[in-house]
Amino acid sequence: MKKFSIKSLLQRCWRWSFSLGLIVLIVSCSLGGDTIISSGALNSRYTEEQPALSGNGRYLAYVSNRAGSRNILLYDLQLQQLVPLPHLNQQETIVENPSISYTGRYIVYITSNRGIPILALYDRVTRSSQILNQWYQGLIRNPNISPDGRFIVFEGSRRGQWDIEVLDRGTNVELDLPDSPLPGTSPKIR
Repeated sequence: MKKFSIKSLLQRCWRWSFSLGLIVLIVSCSLGGDTIISSGALNSRYTEEQPALSGNGRYLAYVSNRAGSRNILLYDLQLQQLVPLPHLNQQETIVENPSISYTGRYIVYITSNRGIPILALYDRVTRSSQILNQWYQGLIRNPNISPDGRFIVFEGSRRGQWDIEVLDRGTNVELDLPDSPLPGTSPKIR
């Protein structure tokens, strides 16, 4: 029969606590960034910032540092889940300052992959982004889109100081109106 000693008890406890700690570490490290983004929660343990609310109050666009990079996420406040934004967030780019139209069809934002800010517009219906400032000679910041998606305002440095600039996307743009169907849904027939 083995003799009981405090030394042997402490050794066993240390082995068990070390083993349990190692298991917890392995499990927590195996949860990748994609799992965190797809969790559907509004807030996470990562930085969430620069919120923008759609005109109808349903969608919230914001910048998140989940998965080790800055991405624009769209949260449906009614369904309480994240909305996919295919082709919006690209690797090795920085995104910031999202602004969102009335029903969340259009998201305007600043992106940069080489240190130069680029004004971009994402359309949730076509699932594509387009660059809006290829014509602009100067830096840009703080964009905001009108509720209908036609006008975009931003701060521009074209004259060597920060001025307010207004971009009219034109009369041929599909407007995001209050009675427009939500992106990704079919229109209601009356």
